[in-house]
Amino acid sequence: MSIYGTLADDFYISLNLNTEMPVPTGRETVLEFFERVQKTYPSMRNFYTRENGDCVLEEDKESGQQRWLSLEPRRVSSCYVNPPETDVAFEQHLLVLGLVPYMLSIRPLDCEALDYMMGFDFSYRGNHDELVAEALGTGGALESISEVGEAKVLNFEPSITVSLDESCRLQARLMVETRTNAYQVRRDDFPEDQISVYFTCRQYGSLDPGVTFEETLGRLREKCEELLHGVVIDAVLRPLAQAISRKS
Repeated sequence: MSIYGTLADDFYISLNLNTEMPVPTGRETVLEFFERVQKTYPSMRNFYTRENGDCVLEEDKESGQQRWLSLEPRRVSSCYVNPPETDVAFEQHLLVLGLVPYMLSIRPLDCEALDYMMGFDFSYRGNHDELVAEALGTGGALESISEVGEAKVLNFEPSITVSLDESCRLQARLMVETRTNAYQVRRDDFPEDQISVYFTCRQYGSLDPGVTFEETLGRLREKCEELLHGVVIDAVLRPLAQAISRKS
């Protein structure tokens, strides 16, 4: 099992390629693209179209691990949920990026943004926002607001984006997503649901001449894992896991 599998109930590694021009939607083009991916991963046998027109190819979910791939109007997304190793997910994403220039006519010039994202889900039955505030801290003035009278935290989803180069085209974003609503807090009745932490490294804009999608994704992965181990695990993931453990 990957080290990341010990940090949360589920983790996943995603690729998102956002384009300036619409992704081709012709029946033959879409099916040939998915069939080429399926040739490498035969277990991806579930194909369907969402109501909004997005096309999806995915594995069964029962095993606890799942690959999926989607085509949206201006985005190609690839994801592996609970991969045994990060290299296995990375190989899947490299395959997709290697195919899109030839099968979908998506070139590096057409790149609006390329993302390498690592996500972590924590199952928790209770007030998600209150737990996140407790685990990560609100700090300063925000802490005094949360302690006013009978105050209960209804929404606390910290998010920060930082630039990693002078041009601000290389960025990292940390975002926490909770799923508690005011109705649940009012009734003091909470279903078990996921608190999600997303950590993304993103390259904005067209790629430089001669630079490939695969090379860019490799650099994004390296930076993402560097920051994850240097900051995010100890500052965010472990405190959340420990706070949930104390309340269990």
